[in-house]
Amino acid sequence: MRIATWNINSLRLRLPLLGELSRQFLPDVICLQETKVPDPLFPEAALTELGYPYQMRRGMKGYNGVAILSKQPLEPSHDTPDWCEKGDCRHVAARVAGTNGPVEIHNFYVPAGGDIPDTELNPKYAHKLAFLDEVTAWFRTHHLTRSVIVGDLNVAPLENDVWSHRQLLNVVSHTPPETTRLTEWMETGFTDAMRHFIPPTEKLYTWWSYRNRDWQASNRGRRLDHIWITPDLQPFLDGMTVVREVRNWTSPSDHVPVVVDLSA
Repeated sequence: MRIATWNINSLRLRLPLLGELSRQFLPDVICLQETKVPDPLFPEAALTELGYPYQMRRGMKGYNGVAILSKQPLEPSHDTPDWCEKGDCRHVAARVAGTNGPVEIHNFYVPAGGDIPDTELNPKYAHKLAFLDEVTAWFRTHHLTRSVIVGDLNVAPLENDVWSHRQLLNVVSHTPPETTRLTEWMETGFTDAMRHFIPPTEKLYTWWSYRNRDWQASNRGRRLDHIWITPDLQPFLDGMTVVREVRNWTSPSDHVPVVVDLSA
């Protein structure tokens, strides 16, 4: 099973890029974040033509939005909460058939948190921390097996997940309140599948700001996109790719896809 995750930053705008990703990498399941499309306008027919007739989505106009696209039937997971009671379309979950049984996939788009790392001055940052606290508490009481968490988690937790640990310690996405919380969430029962292949001593990024005129030359990236697996799936990890070249495609997202292979 090949699973891809990508913050596409507008599904309808970048539908041709999604088609190219599908043709080049042939993922069985694609998880998208920031689809920015309400459910009635979701391009179901176009995605079916790409080879993904099974689709789950939660979308809203202009903001947020998540979707799971699959070549195989999806069984929705209905017992997940409305995080922070905001109804803002940041999580969708489903089970898909694997070689040794179903695999449950949780696709998240964690709040970005604004620019000021202060909960009193910045309600967006306060919401982000509350979201992470609530998600962590839920996963502590739901002991999952054969499960995967993917998505734009909007936190770069490790020193080598950012271009400069020292300069970004007070920048939202790498502040200690965020990194501590993301680590606590992962430790509810998951393993970092990306760092299984790329050790924490090496730099690893999935996002480069639009503000950088030459993103490759400056390489001021952050790893905001993640794939976690439950330990029972770790023996089935076959490979992982950060698809950096997508950042050079026409009208790209500022995130690039991450692809993981499971023989599960």
